[in-house]
Amino acid sequence: MTHRLLRVLSTALALVLAGCATHVDLAPDEGQPALRVQQRLALTPSNGGLQITPDDLRAGDIVLSSTHSIVSMGVRLITVAPVSHAALYLGDGQFVEAVGSGVRLRSTQEYMDGESTIVAFRHPGVGDEQVAALNAFARQHAGKKYNTAGIVLQAPFSIGRQYCELPLIPGLVRDYCIRGLAAIQLGAVKNDRFFCSQFVLEAYRHARLPLTTADPRLISPADLLHMREGDVPSVRTEQALQYVGHLKTAPMPSDEMAVGLAD
Repeated sequence: MTHRLLRVLSTALALVLAGCATHVDLAPDEGQPALRVQQRLALTPSNGGLQITPDDLRAGDIVLSSTHSIVSMGVRLITVAPVSHAALYLGDGQFVEAVGSGVRLRSTQEYMDGESTIVAFRHPGVGDEQVAALNAFARQHAGKKYNTAGIVLQAPFSIGRQYCELPLIPGLVRDYCIRGLAAIQLGAVKNDRFFCSQFVLEAYRHARLPLTTADPRLISPADLLHMREGDVPSVRTEQALQYVGHLKTAPMPSDEMAVGLAD
């Protein structure tokens, strides 16, 4: 074995307890394996990220966020991620999201006031046609009830799927493992209700820009975070998302825990 391969293996062993998904690349110059690790922490303005304002958003941007609530903290602990919620920016100062009360529209000010951390990502393929489709989907489903059953099933599924994301498991095997586990634990029954990340996936599918071919019911806000460029997605993606920047940043207790898990 080469020294580089030994380093890859030793790094992977150190990540086993964290359950971080990995991807092994072949370095084009040397043909040696290079290990990429799923980024469990969000890029922030304090570590090289960008601070943006609502004026920097474009219609169709995917916005991930978290609050200081117990529910948000629970989601972040289970998914080992700094975000717990997903929404879409529709343009003209409006966000759409699926929450406990159902699918609703919120103004920029309401969204900014309600979240403690907000980070935006962008699909490079979104144009006027896709924006119109996303808006139509949002207004068609506004007021529909929340997928409570789906989110209840997400908790045990999120824990069980971590076995599929152990280091050095090939991406294709990881993808099949997660989808297979979802078929067993989440079942095959679907309805017209949504939880937050499911709504985002369905909206993009309606706009003919599917982010992944995986069932939207197995996708969490953490999965959307890992679809960003340079990260290691847990399931196969159709298009990596571009990091736009942070609208709001707040230190979280779970961020410190995530650091410990990622080290």
